Amino acid sequence: MGKGIVDELKKEYTIDDQWLPLEIHPEVPEKGQRVSDLFPGMPLEGMFMNLSRMGDEYGISFCGADMMSNTHKALLAGEYAKDNGKFHEFHDKIFYEYFTKGMDINDDQLLASIAGSIGLDKEEMLSKIKAGIYEERLIEAHETARNYNVNSTPTFIIDDMTVLVGAQPIASFREAFKSVESKLR
Repeated sequence: MGKGIVDELKKEYTIDDQWLPLEIHPEVPEKGQRVSDLFPGMPLEGMFMNLSRMGDEYGISFCGADMMSNTHKALLAGEYAKDNGKFHEFHDKIFYEYFTKGMDINDDQLLASIAGSIGLDKEEMLSKIKAGIYEERLIEAHETARNYNVNSTPTFIIDDMTVLVGAQPIASFREAFKSVESKLR
């Protein structure tokens, strides 16, 4: 949802968006975990319906899969893509595979396929992930998130002045941008 909001706002504002690789559920095992096991008693059907309704506004569809992937490797792969000038393309594809198709984004073959499809060196990416090249960035992102009291996604930090948590109405973001603009004058 965050990406849809940012893309919509880019039509009105000049935005240099920086995405942090934040693991919200690092406890999810390598093979993934059922969402219903991670959040017992949560009305998942209603949650997925709400996500779909909100996503419709931005052309995003959610498959409602009951499986949550371990996102660690995907976040590391995103850092590789960032270093190679392909972060936004990679992010779009990983988001689609996970939320729309319900694929396991912890799978090396899927990550390699996505990387290759956008012109990245998939072998190099997997090698760097395995070597732990980007691990420190995840630690730094966790530290940054903690400093801003971020514990859920999406969270938007606008010019280090305003923090918005969750997929809020676009009007909330416009108001936040106006507030930041007035503070900068």
